[in-house]
Amino acid sequence: MNLTLRVWRQKNATQSGAFVEYNATGISPDMSFLEMLDVVNEGLIKNGEEQIAFDHDCREGICGMCSLTINGTPHGHLRNTTTCQLHMRSFKDGDTITIEPWRAASFPVLKDLVTDRSAFDRIIQSGGYVSVSTGGTPDGNALPIPKEASDLAMDAAQCIGCGACVAACKNASAMLFVSAKVSHLALLPQGHVERERRVLNMVATMDEEGFGNCTNTGSCEAACPKGITLDNIARMNREYARALFKSKLA
Repeated sequence: MNLTLRVWRQKNATQSGAFVEYNATGISPDMSFLEMLDVVNEGLIKNGEEQIAFDHDCREGICGMCSLTINGTPHGHLRNTTTCQLHMRSFKDGDTITIEPWRAASFPVLKDLVTDRSAFDRIIQSGGYVSVSTGGTPDGNALPIPKEASDLAMDAAQCIGCGACVAACKNASAMLFVSAKVSHLALLPQGHVERERRVLNMVATMDEEGFGNCTNTGSCEAACPKGITLDNIARMNREYARALFKSKLA
C-alpha cells in the first residue's frame, strides 16, 4: 500500500504547529496504524529528519496511550477500536490520511501528536480509588455481589483513560471518563464507604481542570474504544445529587 499522510507537526508546547505531508510507501495491510508510523519514522531517521512524536505503550488496546485523531475521528473510523488495534487493511491504497493530536484545552499539545493528559491523573488522585482496608482476596470473594452489579462495574472498569471522549466532544467534556471511574467503584460494596466524598471530589477536580459540560450529544460514547455508555453519566449524576443532598444535611 502507498499512502499520503498529513501529520500535525509541532516542535513544543509554546510554538504553533502545522500539517506536513509525508509519503508512506510499501505499507503492509497487516500492519497496525502505529507500526505504519514506525516505518515512516524509520525513513525519516535515515534521511536525517526528526521523527514524528506519538504516544504508545502496550500496543494491545488496554493502556490508553495511543491517542491519535485520524481523519477527524479519535482512534479512527472503526468502532470500539484503539489506534494500536486499527490495521491498515481498513484503509485503501492511495488514501490520504490526516493525523492530529487530541484537540482540547485541558489536553495541551506537548509535541507533534503527544498531548499532556495529566489532568486525568489528577482527577483519579482526587477520589478514583478505595482507600479503606478491604482485606485479602478471600475476604473480597466472600462479599455477596449481585451479578448485574458486578457486570455493570466491570463494564465501567474497562475505561482505559485514553481521552477519546474528550477529543470527540464539542465541549471537551470529561464526563464519560469520570462517570466510568465513579460508577465502577460506586456499584461495588468496597466502594460504598467513600462514595459521597469520591464523586464530589472528582467532579470538583474535573471542573477545576477546565473540562466542558456534557450536553448529551453522545459523541463520547461513539468514540470510546471500550464501549463505555452514557448510562454511566446518568449514574454519576444520581451519585452526585445524592452526595450533595447528604452533605447539605450534614
